Amino acid sequence: MASPRTITIVALSFALGLFFVFMGTIKLTPRLSKDAYSEMKRAYKSYAKALPGLKKMGISSVLLRKIIGSLEVGCGVVLTLVPGRPKDVANFLLLLVMLAVLFFHQLVGDPLKRYAHALVFGILLTCRLLIARQSEDRPEREESREEHINAQENNKVKQS
Repeated sequence: MASPRTITIVALSFALGLFFVFMGTIKLTPRLSKDAYSEMKRAYKSYAKALPGLKKMGISSVLLRKIIGSLEVGCGVVLTLVPGRPKDVANFLLLLVMLAVLFFHQLVGDPLKRYAHALVFGILLTCRLLIARQSEDRPEREESREEHINAQENNKVKQS
């Protein structure tokens, strides 16, 4: 039977992956929800206006929305379907995207209810990454602990 850590990582990966595929798709196309797509277009226009440096770099609100939407869809697919280390990379990229989104919302002065989802999913991404890293580090720590104990025992035997 799978360990609780494994079950937690798989469940978080799957749920977060589906969420980001859904949200990224809404940013890219009006097929899922025309209202949500229109709202995303409006929001990203306000973000682009608040950051004049983006325009100087040639990044329009449409390009910014498509970049973030594509990152969300791509990383969401990786979190949902791809096993191993790529999930951690996708998790980290999505965490960076969530930090950027929180920055955008703060920059334009949105109320908390407009960006609470980004805050919650940023926390969930952080938890998933910490749990995934912890489960990888633990066997190494246990092995080094055992080696240290064995070395101490060998030193005691040699001193006797």
